[in-house]
Amino acid sequence: MTRMWRPVLVLLLALFVAVPGFAQEGEDGFSFGLGLGIGVTTYDEGGEPFAYQSLTLTPDIAFGKIGIGLDITLNYTFTGPPPAGTDFYVREEDWIPKGDDSILDVYLPKFKYIRYGFKGDPLYAKFGSIDDATLGNGFIMGNYANTLFLPEKRLFGLNFDLDGALFNFPYVGFESFVANLAQYDVMGVRPYVRPLAFTEIPLLQNLELGGTLVVDRDPGLYLEPYQNLETVALYGVDFRQPLLAKDAISLALFGDLARLHERSWGGMVGFGGRLVKIITYGAQVRILGENFVPVYFDTAYDLYRYDKYQIAKSITDIPAYNGWLASLGTSLFNDLLVFSVSLDGPFSKPEPLNPDNYLNYPHLYAIFQLGEGLVPNVSMDASYDKRSLETGNGAVNFFEDLVDREDAVIRARLNYAIGSAVISLVYQIRWDPVANDWAVTSGLESAIQLF
Repeated sequence: MTRMWRPVLVLLLALFVAVPGFAQEGEDGFSFGLGLGIGVTTYDEGGEPFAYQSLTLTPDIAFGKIGIGLDITLNYTFTGPPPAGTDFYVREEDWIPKGDDSILDVYLPKFKYIRYGFKGDPLYAKFGSIDDATLGNGFIMGNYANTLFLPEKRLFGLNFDLDGALFNFPYVGFESFVANLAQYDVMGVRPYVRPLAFTEIPLLQNLELGGTLVVDRDPGLYLEPYQNLETVALYGVDFRQPLLAKDAISLALFGDLARLHERSWGGMVGFGGRLVKIITYGAQVRILGENFVPVYFDTAYDLYRYDKYQIAKSITDIPAYNGWLASLGTSLFNDLLVFSVSLDGPFSKPEPLNPDNYLNYPHLYAIFQLGEGLVPNVSMDASYDKRSLETGNGAVNFFEDLVDREDAVIRARLNYAIGSAVISLVYQIRWDPVANDWAVTSGLESAIQLF
């Protein structure tokens, strides 16, 4: 086993030695960075946590709007796991396809990202890890993340947007998304038009009409007991009409009408915007038919695929109901401090109440970001996704359940920088609905920014 991994070690060392020659380039918008990380990460090995030492190289190349980031990590140990008695063992899942994984599943994720432009630009493309994929108003796909299985498994996805304004033709455009380019399971596209862009009327020329289609070709992909499930599809139409675009206040009106797997309908109307550039706000009213799930492809979708599949296929019956969503946030110091929280749920609970139906209860999603420079040496990125919040017995129950980890996905990364060295505490805990247990990943990483 040791001999088998010697070429890998040689390759990593060769890259480490060779890179300084490229790092000298710094003109015409070209930049190169290289991080060297040493840390410890815990993985689940046969149902038991096992700690690996890790050596990570993270080259980062940028040229104008083009960026490429690599993540080449060697997880190793001198104390096991099996085969017993191995002096030096490298975690094979990082380099050799296992189970249903293909060679693309293993090696595409070595690219942390490939990016052109930024979300909202006329041309935007990002390959790799994606935390916030949204199509249109987000009623079908909103803040979908393909990063829930990190660090055990990195998925290599695609977000690609093109606006006709790039060619001085602002009448058409499209957004697209693929969660995993090795599997092509969750895929979506939203073409849109601005039919009145030719007018001189400030409001109507920005009216946007779109149509969204998102499919999951393999709903049981990451759920071993539930393989070979049928495709799930959602499609719908939407509009977005900006009403105000001032420094003091911006406001847009939007709405969606969608259909889930040719079985049920749902719709919403809402508004949102910013106040004095630092406060974000929004609200929606939702009218949802039987067995319709709003924001079907959300942040925690990969964990709750089977629950939603049962609803989509009418295996689980969900009564029609009317719901709401409210969001509020702040963005300060040029986005160095960002906090946002959204809460959604039904206006009233159906009778009789089905406690197994999470749609009967409020759902909360919150993010917190602390950028580099605001607090000396410290930066942080955290999110909290919690569903099935109880409110049946008063506010006390609500707040008790708010801090209960069940049905929650908690992710945090705290960084402390000293010169070119960065120490990171990484923590993720998620409720696994299949195993009916917690899945916890934590690690301590140290990195040196060489260039």
